[in-house]
Amino acid sequence: MLNIKPKITLVGAGPGDPELLTLKAVKALAEANVVLYDALANEEILGYAPKNAIKIFVGKRIGNHAYTQDQINQLIVDNALTYGNVVRLKGGDPFIFGRGSEEIEYAESFGIETIVVPGISSVVAVPASQGISITKRGISESFWAITGTTSDRKLSSDVALAAQSSATVVILMGMHKLPQIIDLFQKENKGNLPVAIIQNGTTAEEKVGVGTVDSILEIVKEKELGSPAIIVLGEVVRESHKLKGFYEEFCQKKELDKMFRQNQFIAKK
Repeated sequence: MLNIKPKITLVGAGPGDPELLTLKAVKALAEANVVLYDALANEEILGYAPKNAIKIFVGKRIGNHAYTQDQINQLIVDNALTYGNVVRLKGGDPFIFGRGSEEIEYAESFGIETIVVPGISSVVAVPASQGISITKRGISESFWAITGTTSDRKLSSDVALAAQSSATVVILMGMHKLPQIIDLFQKENKGNLPVAIIQNGTTAEEKVGVGTVDSILEIVKEKELGSPAIIVLGEVVRESHKLKGFYEEFCQKKELDKMFRQNQFIAKK
């Protein structure tokens, strides 16, 4: 018999690789009567839910929303009251740029039991997949995690503050604002600061572009990078064991270009 005691479990689906799902998340899915899942939650993960569980896609992309946030909130509550145990599956960690707290607060206003299962956030996992440690002794003592696009579709004002610091800066949902982001770092004379952009991180569709603040826009165009992607700005990018070769070659090329320009100047004299 179907358990109709309403309960909502907010589950973090991790950064994309289904093997990065937590054991607690797997157990929660196995007990679900209904699963409401986002665009950033890998659909392979739905296989952990019972075959007869109702599965509803409620993903949001720029210009393409299956449901508004208010509609999602109501769907969570309606399904819990009708079917019992609802798992709300959200990409990454539901409390990091995921509006998870809003959904929990709405459910609790109806007296529904709620549980939160944290997920591995793409903020740290996606850079790590490319060997980027977002903090490193002697290189970076801290990091900023910023949403590139606010709820009113503007660039977060925190980006300008982050550009002034020596910390690593990790920006989510920022690809549509990348030229503005780059402009802010250039205004702080950080044109040589290493940058990595990782699209579909930790998945089979992962694409990576690396460069500097001054060169990254050209690299994004060349590699046809787009959303969803993580933008990482900071000296720790240069320290990655996977990316070191690029920056060593980049520095050598810069030195050769400098010598070439100096020789040209001497020749003209």
